[in-house]
Amino acid sequence: MISLRTRCVGPFVLIASFVHAGIVHAEDVVADSAHWSRFRGPNGTGISDERGFPTTWTEEDYAWTTELPGEGHSSPVVWDQRLFVTSAADEGAVRYVLCLDPASGAIRWTRAVGMNRSHKHAKSSWASSTPATDGERVYVAFADVENHNLSAYDFDGNLVWRRNLGKFESQHGQGVSPIVYGELVIIPNDQDGPSSIVAVDRRTGRTVWSALRGGREVSYATPMILERPGKEPQLICASGVTGITSLDPLTGGKNWGTSPFPLRTVASPVAGQGVIVGSCGTGGSLGVLLRAVPIDPEGDVSDGDFVFERKRELPYVPTPVIHAGHLYLWNDNGTAACVALPGGETVWTRRVGGTFSGSPVCVDGKLYCISEQGEVAVIAASPEYELLGKSPLGVGSHSTPAIAGGRMFLRGFDRLSCLAARR
Repeated sequence: MISLRTRCVGPFVLIASFVHAGIVHAEDVVADSAHWSRFRGPNGTGISDERGFPTTWTEEDYAWTTELPGEGHSSPVVWDQRLFVTSAADEGAVRYVLCLDPASGAIRWTRAVGMNRSHKHAKSSWASSTPATDGERVYVAFADVENHNLSAYDFDGNLVWRRNLGKFESQHGQGVSPIVYGELVIIPNDQDGPSSIVAVDRRTGRTVWSALRGGREVSYATPMILERPGKEPQLICASGVTGITSLDPLTGGKNWGTSPFPLRTVASPVAGQGVIVGSCGTGGSLGVLLRAVPIDPEGDVSDGDFVFERKRELPYVPTPVIHAGHLYLWNDNGTAACVALPGGETVWTRRVGGTFSGSPVCVDGKLYCISEQGEVAVIAASPEYELLGKSPLGVGSHSTPAIAGGRMFLRGFDRLSCLAARR
């Protein structure tokens, strides 16, 4: 159902922009402004170079707001004139995949998937995994105790394939998101027990490789791909039992790894300025340990070989952002920190207010993050702290914004709102 506030946004010129991954000597990640194809956008960096978004607004300023069936915490993904998002109802008995028109918010199609009712954590949902898309299909993960399903739909809503990865045992529910790399869809299959990372053929769903890893507790960190000129690509993963690990994305073979983290990982790894950053924590508190690993280690990284470690003022759930030589930490308890890279020196720590389970995104040098209370806070991604504004979403949220085609998409528990850039 589209809110009565819906109105015409107007035409947009869709141009390619360059999103800086912040990796020393790396090529820029080329991000078409019409695409936001996975959790936290281009390669999971959470960075957009689009311009013109306000730092304060009212609920009346949204171009449109569309109510969604049920509830969820997943973020939307966008490819040209299609936006995909998931939701769930009836304690997970019904899961939804929805395709919307990003310009108007109109629902193009909805597909309902029947699954078993299942337990989840109070801060989780039965639709927490963000889809991924490659411009031909959208890939969606849902799980209950008996089934962990990875499915592919074409852009008209036809089911192309579905893979059952087996049982899913976790006290918190499923939340990690798939990614697309070349001809592969890759998803961690972490469990409270034996776990793996699985890569399937994006066209057929057939398993291409499966890399086993020990099980201790479920990880919710979505992997990223590290690509640089003259270097072999790396799939960077994080989990409590494996620490930070580099795999060959084409075969699943291990390149290097660190010692385990003491606790579970929820925030995803990020890379830049010669380091790869991962962290761990536990429910009811902030993150407890962040490690920065050399971006090109020679073999496994021992505990004495980290570039730096940080044990205070850390996020547990929100994934950090690396921008312009600094690491920005947006913590669950509403504090934020700016850390210089590669050394790890604290530049500032400030209290923004609110509590957060979504991750920040960096848009034109500004960090946007939605609080659990449904307030969008904006601060400068700068060595000088500046709170730029707070604006209402109108409903609580555990989701991360998405940006594409001159629009910012902000997901609440049961609705999706669009904020248009001001040209």
